Amino acid sequence: MFQFNVTSDACVKCGKCIPVCTIHEVNRDEVTSPRGFLDLLNAYQRGDLELDKNAKNIFESCFLCTNCTSVCPNDLPVDMVIEQVRNDIRKKFGLAWYKKLAFFLLRNRNIMDVLARFGYMFQTCGFKMVEKQKSMYLRDFPIIKMDRLFPSLAKKTFLNSHPDVVYHGGKGKVGIFIGCLANYMYTDVGKALLEILKELQIDAYLIKQQKCCGAPQYFTGDFDSVDALAKFNIQYIESFKDELDAIIIPEATCSAMIKEDYAKFFHDQPEWKERAEAISPHIFMATEYLEKKTNLAEILATKARKSEVVTYHDPCHARKMQGVWREPRNLISQNYTIKEMSDPNRCCGFGGVTMQTGNYRFAKAAGLPKAAMIKETGAQYVSAECSACRMQLGDAMHGQKVDVIFKNPIELIAKALREG
Repeated sequence: MFQFNVTSDACVKCGKCIPVCTIHEVNRDEVTSPRGFLDLLNAYQRGDLELDKNAKNIFESCFLCTNCTSVCPNDLPVDMVIEQVRNDIRKKFGLAWYKKLAFFLLRNRNIMDVLARFGYMFQTCGFKMVEKQKSMYLRDFPIIKMDRLFPSLAKKTFLNSHPDVVYHGGKGKVGIFIGCLANYMYTDVGKALLEILKELQIDAYLIKQQKCCGAPQYFTGDFDSVDALAKFNIQYIESFKDELDAIIIPEATCSAMIKEDYAKFFHDQPEWKERAEAISPHIFMATEYLEKKTNLAEILATKARKSEVVTYHDPCHARKMQGVWREPRNLISQNYTIKEMSDPNRCCGFGGVTMQTGNYRFAKAAGLPKAAMIKETGAQYVSAECSACRMQLGDAMHGQKVDVIFKNPIELIAKALREG
């Protein structure tokens, strides 16, 4: 059952969506544009379009960046209907085996933890390690057959590296929902967040039973997995939300999924929709909470200014979905010089699991302009509060030989505190 019914008549053909559409930028075909998607979605809802392999390829080419919805005068939710169609595609065609494996592991973190340890031990045997980016270079990898940079696994996960509660003085207490990429790969993000909370004397609760937020499965159409993961996380957060000041998330995608998309996903399950809406006010992106609810900016202002230049990329799930973009800039600018890209709001081209595997050529093409923009700024660092953007931009910069270091804003802030 569709939550949203879109019709071709609802589109006023103003064309505002075309120049901002990420897939249309790299594949200039009216079919793979918001208006093209809209016509096909309308035909599918009427029963006039069969979900054959051609339709599957078209619907899976959307980056779900929400650029079209942000400029649409009628607020047509094209991206959300595509997500629902992808669930029908998954039911008809199934999932590739490596997606099934990945989603199984994300639902079973104990097994994932064990395999991650083995993966850390053996990754240097099969891949070229790129130490500066803490990544590994995959060339003609037999599972996905791609030539790209991929984040390397950490020796020990973030959640398994610290106690359940890290006491810092009791001036506040927050839960940390770390996200899968930061838990298994970009573990310095969590370490930096703990450093900041220590400076603020805020106790950190690692809420270690947390499961994957479900975003990778949601964008792929595996709604069965989303249903299970979302219900678990909602119940888990309900059990302690009133005992903490907030649950903070240093990942735009995870935060948007829990704060915004859970309620939309449960549109046809009223009880769970209400419960999702009830936990939403407790969820904050990490920089959003630190900038609005603490005196971190004042503390940073007392630290030494650095000569280093940072350029900031706005993740789609931060600026467009949650309105978070000023907060990280305000915190970073206390100690670094920010030089904006020509279009910081342009999608980096990550686009989810399917885009990174079966449609990687589109993701690679979408990343090239962002790598060029980053290089033009002359910055030493590029920052974004999103590990998916980090993976995508790291790959794009590596391919274009752009020598700029990626840091989550949380890492840059902790660095300023540490060296100030």
